[in-house]
Amino acid sequence: MNTYGIPKQAVITVAGTVGVGKSTLTAALARQLGFRTSLESVDHNPYLEKFYDDFERWSFHLQIYFLAERFKEQKKMFELGGGFVQDRSIYEDTGIFAKMHADQGTMSAVDYETYTSLYEAMVMTPYFPHPDVLIYLEGSLPSILRRIQERGREMELQTDTGYWETMYGRYSRWIGEFTACPVLRLNIDDYDVNDERSMADILARVGGMIGSRPVRI
Repeated sequence: MNTYGIPKQAVITVAGTVGVGKSTLTAALARQLGFRTSLESVDHNPYLEKFYDDFERWSFHLQIYFLAERFKEQKKMFELGGGFVQDRSIYEDTGIFAKMHADQGTMSAVDYETYTSLYEAMVMTPYFPHPDVLIYLEGSLPSILRRIQERGREMELQTDTGYWETMYGRYSRWIGEFTACPVLRLNIDDYDVNDERSMADILARVGGMIGSRPVRI
């Protein structure tokens, strides 16, 4: 247990739409706590660039790949005894991305049913280890679009702005219904990862949420 009341075996997940600053906050929290990071890898994903070129052709493949990778990563974090801050959650894959493509017709009904059946068998069981806290990052749509531009990833820059607007709305609805673990909502304009007091406040709030739950052994 550290000065923030966060157990050394805790697992903290950072969630939010593309460009909201998940990776930056994940790294900052891990440094403060002396935790390891579990980062979303986009460099070695065999489907990601193909997906941005043709959503309908590759959406199912991409979502199955993410589901498998995040499931393995989730198991690994707990098998190693916790002490992790995670960039993006497995819950977003089904609640946001797969559902969005099914609704928009870029994933077939049969593929979506196959995907959700697999997700439920893997994740929606008493045996699946959920995070201690999910930190949800939110902000205005213009701020997030600006961050996507500043990040400069070519495949994101070439994506129509309407896609990001749709995703933004879906995230807002999704987090309002999320119940898998406690949620701490943070506005991106209300903290600074380079400010020690700002980070201490976030960690104190995380510690308070974990402290109100039974300790995981």
